[in-house]
Amino acid sequence: MKVVRVGPDAVFHRYLTPKWAFLPTSGAGAAADGGRFNRPGVEALYLARAAQTALDEYRQDASITPPAMLAAYKITLSQVVDLSQGFDPDVWDAAWAQWDCPWREVARIHKKIPPSWKLADQVITAGMQGILFPSLRHAGGTNLVIFPANLFGGDGVEVHDPDQRLPRDQSSWP
Repeated sequence: MKVVRVGPDAVFHRYLTPKWAFLPTSGAGAAADGGRFNRPGVEALYLARAAQTALDEYRQDASITPPAMLAAYKITLSQVVDLSQGFDPDVWDAAWAQWDCPWREVARIHKKIPPSWKLADQVITAGMQGILFPSLRHAGGTNLVIFPANLFGGDGVEVHDPDQRLPRDQSSWP
């Protein structure tokens, strides 16, 4: 397993749904339904290195893009699992070969625990802050999932909003 430091102040992106744009660093949405690397109940913040990758991830399988707001983030993390180059049997335990499993199908249809959730459990238990991984929606893109519960003093997840354009609550649209 390859572990790296991200940052300081590495730039990542995320498209926010307008309703929840006032909580740009929350991982609560992913905790509600689960995600590739988090089971329901585990907060996770999914970001992309490039804005186009973030858009493709946001759209998922939608034929028309739902409304969204692009936000940039400054990220500093001390220990992140770096799977960004994909699975390499010379570097990774064989379990990591299934990181890109069809997690929704495994969890919702087959009612089993997806292999990617088990991998994330290991990363979280080891105290690491996240996982860099290839985008399955944008060829050549890189994503980052952050586990907010594992952030420590030197870690930082800051939305770049110098002009205070993001809403402060659901009723405070600028």
